[in-house]
Formats: sequence, structure tokens, C-alpha cells
Amino acid sequence: MSPLFIPSPPISSFSLGPLTIHFYALCILAGIVVAAVLGNRRLARQGATREQFESMLLWVVVIGIIGARAYHVITDHELYFGPGRHPIDALKIWNGGLGIWGGVAAGALTAWVWCRRNGMRFGVVADALAPAVIFAQALGRLGNWFNQELFGRPTTLPWGLLIDPEHRPVGYEQFATFHPTFLYELIWDVLGGFLLLWLGRRFAMGRGKLFTCYVMYYCLGRFFIEALRIDPANTIGGFRINNYTSAIVFVLATILFIWQLRFRPGNAPDVWRASPDTAVPTGDHSAGPAPIADDAPTQVSPGPDASGSGTHVPNAPRGESFN
Repeated sequence: MSPLFIPSPPISSFSLGPLTIHFYALCILAGIVVAAVLGNRRLARQGATREQFESMLLWVVVIGIIGARAYHVITDHELYFGPGRHPIDALKIWNGGLGIWGGVAAGALTAWVWCRRNGMRFGVVADALAPAVIFAQALGRLGNWFNQELFGRPTTLPWGLLIDPEHRPVGYEQFATFHPTFLYELIWDVLGGFLLLWLGRRFAMGRGKLFTCYVMYYCLGRFFIEALRIDPANTIGGFRINNYTSAIVFVLATILFIWQLRFRPGNAPDVWRASPDTAVPTGDHSAGPAPIADDAPTQVSPGPDASGSGTHVPNAPRGESFN
């Protein structure tokens, strides 16, 4: 073992009265907060209000977490079902086990439905949230560090992660330090977040293209990081299921990006699919959005009066203010 290494946290939870607080859950919560703050700021520039963003975020987070857990349980079902297993453990999300693929897919689908019902352009919303999502993923990876899970192969590199004996996989009990794959992905995600912010400012990456770049970028890094991991996982032909998922999603995202460059150039004028008068207000789901195409022209409401009073939000639904 190298004299230099990254230590693992001595605890993964603490008690607060009758409650047990898991650091894994706190890391997920921290990621949600960061995504909420950054996502709200970016969407506000496109004309959405805080109330609308919070309404969408609630649904996206809840269903996204359910989707992430479902993906993990489905792809690693042998951990919860079968002889000697306890199916109730599938509900114990605080013990770790979230599949980002299921989370992003479920969250994106939820956001798409919400946008359709509230008259917003999904592509604009997805682009605004892309950097926020990948920064949130970076913070979430710290939860794996506290749980001493999802690390890579043994290594003697000075940044190897010291794993307690009780957390070492069967067959690796004699090794002490392992590749800190949580840290590799954390760094990859942080760099990706800043890259997305730069791409959004430098190029016309609207109309869903920035979100597609996020998907391609994450898949690329995840494919190689996944190859380092030694935690139990289902494999096909020697490759882990998540390797196949990364490769397939990367190819599909690349095809989509090429299509977007050809048929969805430039940026959308704002977040609204309809004019302020015809957009469906948040919370009113009695009718779907007005049938106006994503690239249809939108009205631009007049700016503030000469006195400078009030804050002007282009195309915001009437009766709602931007804070």
C-alpha cells in the first residue's frame, strides 16, 4: 500500500434524536439544492418565474429519484430478490443504490410532460438545467465516498482510496487501496458543468442541443469510469450493463445532436411555446398547451415604463412576477 492515500470517512451517518441522518442522503440533497439555485437562475433569463420552476422541480426530483432507484433495482435485482434476500431492502434508498440513467430518463420525461402542459419549450428548459444537473451529480457522488461503495480496482497510486476491511469485495480482502471512481466521476462532472456553461455562452446551443451535449459528455466519461469498478454487477460478454447503456445512449445522443444541428439551428427566442395570453398558467392542468410549434414566433411584451418601475420578464404569463 502506498504511504499516500485518500482516507474514507469513519462514519456514514449520525443520530439526531430518534432520527438517523445518512450522509448519502445529505449529498443528494445538496445536489438538489445546487441544481435548484442554478437552474432557477438560468431559466429566469429565459422568461420563467420562480414559482413555475419550483412547481416543475418538485415533480422532476420526486419522479427522478423513483426512476433512479427503479433502474438500480432492475439492473441489480439479485441484490434484493432470491434466496436469502429481503425485497423490502429495495425501498431502503438511504443505503445507496441510485441509477443515474433511470433518474435522468424519468426526470426528463417528467419535465417534458410538465412543459407540454404549461406551454413551455422543453428544449429551452432542458438546456437551462443541463449544467445544473451535472453539478448535482458531482455532489451526489460524494455519497458513495461516505458509504465506501462503487470504488474501482486495487491500486497503489498515491490517490488510492483506503477502504475498511468490512467494505472490501469478496476476493479483494487482501487489498487496502482502490481507485476512487467516485472522485474521477466528480471531477469529470464538475469539468463538464463548466464546459456546458462555456458552450452555452460561446455557441448557439439552444433548442435542446446543450442538453444533448451533456448526455454525450456524461456517457463518454461514464463508459471508461464504469470499466474500473469492481462492485457486483450484471455483465454481458464481459462488459457491465452500464457500459452498454453508456455506449447506446452516447450513439443515440450523437445522432440526435447531428439532427438538431441540421433541423434545429440557433436558439429559441424564449421559454414559451405560446404567447403570454395563450400559455397555460402553472397549476392549471385542465387543458394542454396551445398547439403552436416550438419554432413559432412569440410575442414580446413591452418593457418597463420610463420610470423604470417593475421588472420586465419577456413573455411571462400575466399576473406573475419575477423575483
